Amino acid sequence: MPWQHGGVNAEQVAALRMLLQPTGWLERASVFARALRGSARTPGGLLLVGTPDEEPWHLAAHLDEESRFAGLPELAPTLVRWAPPPGAAKHLSVGLARLEETRRGESLLVVSAQAAPGPLLERVSDARKSGATIFALDRGDRQLEEMAHEALAVAPTAPLSFDAAQHLVSAAATERADQARGLRARLARFLDTVTGPPSP
Repeated sequence: MPWQHGGVNAEQVAALRMLLQPTGWLERASVFARALRGSARTPGGLLLVGTPDEEPWHLAAHLDEESRFAGLPELAPTLVRWAPPPGAAKHLSVGLARLEETRRGESLLVVSAQAAPGPLLERVSDARKSGATIFALDRGDRQLEEMAHEALAVAPTAPLSFDAAQHLVSAAATERADQARGLRARLARFLDTVTGPPSP
């Protein structure tokens, strides 16, 4: 497995349990994920980028794992890094120049828990002008969301952590549209694995 990521912490597990209740968050994540899945057309065409200070390793790992599990190679992300070190593995060596090569039919998912810095906004704007479909997973960044075709804002008051929202999106991205209750079932199984089944 090319990606490595840590487990889900107690806060995220608690947040996911709350999502099984009627908060609306499960549906919001599903709508965003369905749009992401619909825009991903070719392997390598889903680009994932974060900020210079925080790269979305966990979401890249989750999407890669989910895409392989579901047999949807077009959802396997290309992680775009601000400064990949010399000698990095192939899947960890894609630099910002890749954003300059974006074209129609590709998608760019921007993950930013903080306000997106100017250099990132400039690159997102250029990618959109090149025809890429822009997605934003953020904390309510107005400038970033104005550039995005689809945005999912995880406000500080949301009933889940930013990391947990990333897990929801990756899980929902591989769900078929006709499996209305599929994501809920998978989340329930995931939570039982992590914490054990709920007490009667």
